[in-house]
Amino acid sequence: MKDLKRYRNIGIFAHVDAGKTTTTERILKLTGKIHKIGEVHDGAATTDFMDQEQERGITIQSAATTCFWKDHQLNIIDTPGHVDFTIEVYRSLKVLDGGIGVFCGSGGVEPQSETNWRYANDSKVSRIIYVNKLDRTGADFYSVVKQVEEILVAKPLVMVLPIGFEESFVGVVDLLTEKAWIWDDSGDPMNYEITDVPADMKSKVAEYREALIELAIEVDDAVMESYLEGEEPSIETLKRCIRKGTRDLTFFPTYCGSSFKNKGVQNVLDAVVDYLPNPTEVRPQPEVDLEGNETGGFAKIDPAAPLRALAFKIMDDRYGALTFTRIYSGTLNKGDTVLNTFTGKSERIGRLVEMHANSREEIDTAQAGDIVAIVGMKNVQTGHTLCDPKDPATLEPMVFPDPVISIAIEPKQKGGSEKMGMALSKMVQEDPSFYVETDQESGEVIIKGMGELHLDIKVDILKRTHGVEVDVGKPQVAYRESITKLLTDTYVHKKQSGGSGQFAKIDYTIEPSEPGVGFEFQSKVTGGNVPREFWPAVEKGFANSMEKGPLAGYPMVDVKVTLTDGGFHAVDSSAIAFEIAAKSAYRQSFPKAGPQILEPIMNVDVFTPEDHMGDVIGDLNRRRGMIKSQTSNPMGVRVKADVPLSEMFGYIGDLRTMTSGRGQFSMEFGQYSPCPKNVAEDVIKEAKERQEAAKK
Repeated sequence: MKDLKRYRNIGIFAHVDAGKTTTTERILKLTGKIHKIGEVHDGAATTDFMDQEQERGITIQSAATTCFWKDHQLNIIDTPGHVDFTIEVYRSLKVLDGGIGVFCGSGGVEPQSETNWRYANDSKVSRIIYVNKLDRTGADFYSVVKQVEEILVAKPLVMVLPIGFEESFVGVVDLLTEKAWIWDDSGDPMNYEITDVPADMKSKVAEYREALIELAIEVDDAVMESYLEGEEPSIETLKRCIRKGTRDLTFFPTYCGSSFKNKGVQNVLDAVVDYLPNPTEVRPQPEVDLEGNETGGFAKIDPAAPLRALAFKIMDDRYGALTFTRIYSGTLNKGDTVLNTFTGKSERIGRLVEMHANSREEIDTAQAGDIVAIVGMKNVQTGHTLCDPKDPATLEPMVFPDPVISIAIEPKQKGGSEKMGMALSKMVQEDPSFYVETDQESGEVIIKGMGELHLDIKVDILKRTHGVEVDVGKPQVAYRESITKLLTDTYVHKKQSGGSGQFAKIDYTIEPSEPGVGFEFQSKVTGGNVPREFWPAVEKGFANSMEKGPLAGYPMVDVKVTLTDGGFHAVDSSAIAFEIAAKSAYRQSFPKAGPQILEPIMNVDVFTPEDHMGDVIGDLNRRRGMIKSQTSNPMGVRVKADVPLSEMFGYIGDLRTMTSGRGQFSMEFGQYSPCPKNVAEDVIKEAKERQEAAKK
């Protein structure tokens, strides 16, 4: 039986260019050395690791890598930085127990790191902070600590202080032990010495150590009382307090270094072992029924309990599909049959593998707390629960946002459609925020995703990984339609032509509902004028019709339909008659209920140097943006705005031009809002032209 107290399931998340990959690589290099005893030549684990990555062309290993540090097993899960891949960050955080938030020493708290931090808060993941790139020009550890307090509204617990700055950065002072760690310039992370604190830093170290103690002991009243009486807590006591505060998200232990120069990474690994929670210390996963309602049960971290596991990532690989799975309770053995509660089907576990820094290791069994990959699962997708067929339960599922942008693609080579279809179906399995559909009228293949970059990368993967080159159409925005007026109406469906006839009468009210609700149906029929067994048919008729709105054929949202009365015929009425009546009623009434076009509005977060701020704000206003806030920091200005997606195509190029290449931005979907009249007219005109072209 494995000792779960020696497990750490962690993720490294950061803004795009904060040095996450370099940090991960250095961790693998350090832990690879310790894991493979007797390995002398430096860096072999890292090099092997990268070779394997190159063989496949995509980062498979980093999806879940197992390595060891000081007798503790670290399962490291990759989380990408870019907001277009929010899903990756979100689903990784779902299965993590702790994380390392990496911030750039000169860039500080950047837009995407803020988004990722918010996701980690939502998932209640304990974190340590690592301020990287302190060897860079303009790097300032103390400024980044201040930004964490002000922008993330978090409490950093400073654990180390940098020795030297920018090019002269050589190491860190550990505030707990009051010792200096100084690395030489060989680039070997093992070439360091532990010495006394430099004389010119003694007063600063004393000041920060006192602040560390005062913040750490806030979590333990007894220790605090002793401290106020003049007794300084021991290092062990302080570590215990820091561990508790980190676990409860009271504060976040904060470290610094330069991963590229191999300085400071050991301290971060020590902190992972010392302060981040093990699987038994985190909130157990709630179980839900098939409708998504909590049952009150929990998946307990216990190898003897019934199996509960969550598939959080699917990767395609030359050996077959890999399903990365976090086991929450129970034990999973090779050859076991497990139930997928989403599909209701059982599957047999063929092969189990554990991903190591430079190899994959076949294993026969895995237990609660483990993260493993299952090879060759057929019908499992991201977010599905695998459980014991004799004791079924579903874990809280993952919720994925709808795509906001789509493009049409077609293969460049004749006869490439089948190859493209197979590649796309693999890609859809891997990424739940990526959708593929075929336009029924034009026959075009449409791919949908979370943003321009998301779809660019998908087209690139088609070309590089699957060898399918495609022509790409103009990006299309995922508009929606809704209504603005309440309308009461009646529809009678009568058909009499030989044999049994059809009859259905419905009285109904349609009205706008709350934004984000989608479609609501309610029946207020009393007295049996429309028998209860026909209500679902009326609902189905309206719901199916909602897929195409009356203005431009976009899906209808935020509508409530209430069935108030009606009539039926003992012989001629049927479910199909009532469904047809509802479809006809939709066509009759919705054009009269003040239909309108809704457009996706994005939450845009722009970072710009101060001298370009006027240009950036003027440009956002021209794009119909509503400026929400502006905040300055030493590096520049952050502008937050709500901007329609249709106005944001090609924005990165324009922003770079305006800011001499120094500006950056992130955006994510906010909400749907009514289009201005002139924009709505263009959208309707374009949709009608597309429909006409498709008919030809």
